[in-house]
Amino acid sequence: MLATAFVLAAEALAQGFTNPVIPGFYPDPSVCRVGDDYYLVNSSFQFFPGVPLFHSKDLVNWQQIGNVLDRPSQLHLPKATCWGGIYAPTIRYNDGTFYMITTNCSDKGNFLVYTDDLSKGWSDPVWLKQQGIDPSLFFEDGKCYMVSNPNDGIWLCQINPKTGEQLTESRLLWNGTGGRYPEAPHIYKKDGYYYLMIAEGGTEMGHKVTIARSRRIEGPYQSNPANPILCHQNMMAQTNPIQGTGHADLVQAHDGSWWMVCLAFRPMAGGCHNLGRETFLAPVRWDKDAWPVVNGNGMIAEKMDVPTLPLRQLEKQPSRSDFSKMKPAVGCAEVMRRIGPHWVFVRNPEEKNYSIKDGLVLNCSTNQLSGVEGSPSFVARRQQKMDFTATTKLTLRKARKGDEAGLSVFMTEESHYDIFLTKNSAGKTVVQVRYNLISLSHEEAAVEIPGDECYLRVEGDKDNYSFSFSADGKNFRKIGTMNARYLSSECAGGFTGVTLGLYSQSANKKTAATATFDFFEM
Repeated sequence: MLATAFVLAAEALAQGFTNPVIPGFYPDPSVCRVGDDYYLVNSSFQFFPGVPLFHSKDLVNWQQIGNVLDRPSQLHLPKATCWGGIYAPTIRYNDGTFYMITTNCSDKGNFLVYTDDLSKGWSDPVWLKQQGIDPSLFFEDGKCYMVSNPNDGIWLCQINPKTGEQLTESRLLWNGTGGRYPEAPHIYKKDGYYYLMIAEGGTEMGHKVTIARSRRIEGPYQSNPANPILCHQNMMAQTNPIQGTGHADLVQAHDGSWWMVCLAFRPMAGGCHNLGRETFLAPVRWDKDAWPVVNGNGMIAEKMDVPTLPLRQLEKQPSRSDFSKMKPAVGCAEVMRRIGPHWVFVRNPEEKNYSIKDGLVLNCSTNQLSGVEGSPSFVARRQQKMDFTATTKLTLRKARKGDEAGLSVFMTEESHYDIFLTKNSAGKTVVQVRYNLISLSHEEAAVEIPGDECYLRVEGDKDNYSFSFSADGKNFRKIGTMNARYLSSECAGGFTGVTLGLYSQSANKKTAATATFDFFEM
């Protein structure tokens, strides 16, 4: 749903901003403009709801206003892992209608949804014939064109965007400049040329953006002699704190300036990255003969000393979610409306396992964080800073040995660190830390606590995650520390980033255990 942007200061011409403009696991950005409003979407992979939707007035300050795919009828994620689910979306606006096109790699492939009113939600999926990933749309003279990348090339066809019918045969446009995985195609028209911009090199250190153009949308396309137009795989960028730049989209601002959003990552422990691929911003100029130049030199920086649109600062989002002060809710759909659009679940959540009553209540589920069957009782937020402290207050009720609930640093199903409450063989409540690292698992010694209530905390920096607990919320005792690099994309795999989540699970076939979380603060 469309939310109100809170403006704290008067508009003022600005010089400079800090990248990333959307930190944390928000990859594969796509942007469109409607008047002086800007809308941006990102990939979401195995998480529900899917495709986070942001709004901005200045391209620098973004506020999440919802998720495009927020109903089970729109998003089916059977056994989706960190390699599956929703891949790169594209958002476009044409003749009063918003369109979002993407790929569900755990379902039937490419589809689009549309809406004439963001406040009323989006349509159910319109499935498409042309496959590949990273589909995009281009509208011209009443026609709608689709591009995607089947067979390691960029292919074009014309479609009916309301029915999904493919109106022309698919046609190969370009194979790129020779980099592996040509993907992320977008078409733009400027000064009589059709520009086809893509990503190459794979979404790792060698990622880059290249571009070609043609006088006809069907081609043939001429490659830019100065390709790549964005790349950090060079000597000048070898010490840049931003790496893996690629998968970009262009937009012309309402003042006539041009901008690029792209993904990149910020290495932390041992050159690895945990935060996932993030959303970055850079200015674009068009030189003689109309080839675009990104930020003057084809690279971006954390501190961007460039003119911007008049900046409109947004109200800082609260760091604390007070579940105990929220109105009661029953079922996951109602809980989602209470807690906000930045919270996500793994795969399609089970309605019955979530409620709000004097806190956020998660029923213990036999679906495990480490499994791919069904959806665990788990709700999380993306880690957005390398240095953070996350704290919650938990009460575990009706538990027996095999039941547990706690706070998880979750990268993938196979790799996550958990601090949790459970019962020991004597029926006493204990707090414990467990490290899951693909095929390896280790548990720290359990510490017995009085009662069934405890504060749990995770502290992170560029090197480590540390775990502690407290009886009073003031005096915390550390009981575990583990290297952060093992939860990086380089070690754990996948296309996502770390999320910090509240969970409740059981090894028992039947359980009545529940976990009530009073708050979550990060």
